[in-house]
Amino acid sequence: MAVKSKSRQTRFPVARIKKIMQKDDEVGKVAQATPVLISKALEIFMQKLVDEAAREAKSKGSRKVTAYHLKRTVEGIDMFDFLKDLVVAVPDPGDKVAKKEEVLGPDGEPKKRRGRGKGKAKKKQESEEEDEEEEEEADHDDMDEDYE
Repeated sequence: MAVKSKSRQTRFPVARIKKIMQKDDEVGKVAQATPVLISKALEIFMQKLVDEAAREAKSKGSRKVTAYHLKRTVEGIDMFDFLKDLVVAVPDPGDKVAKKEEVLGPDGEPKKRRGRGKGKAKKKQESEEEDEEEEEEADHDDMDEDYE
């Protein structure tokens, strides 16, 4: 593999990687090449994960890579075992139990569902109907006065 020029941009910010590394008390000084190597390793890792998830999506006939495809990839490839704890909460499509959990609150009680409220058109229509009723009442009052 040929060495490329040092001015090559990495896909992940080296300065941010260095800051993250230095937040750990056990990490002392960081060599200049270390964050660059970590950036490249992160790039290769992400490429592999996304490629495998895309392959999973394609095998299922999907044109979009979803969280479920990532979950299947992590569960299916031993190299990604360390990510299993992160994907446990991803629901399977069509999983009715997951949909019921969304409706239930953290205490197991059903969440109160709020209505969407009345839209402007609905409010305007009701306002116009009320105005018409008031006008009719006023007309009836005028008629009553005429008969007296």
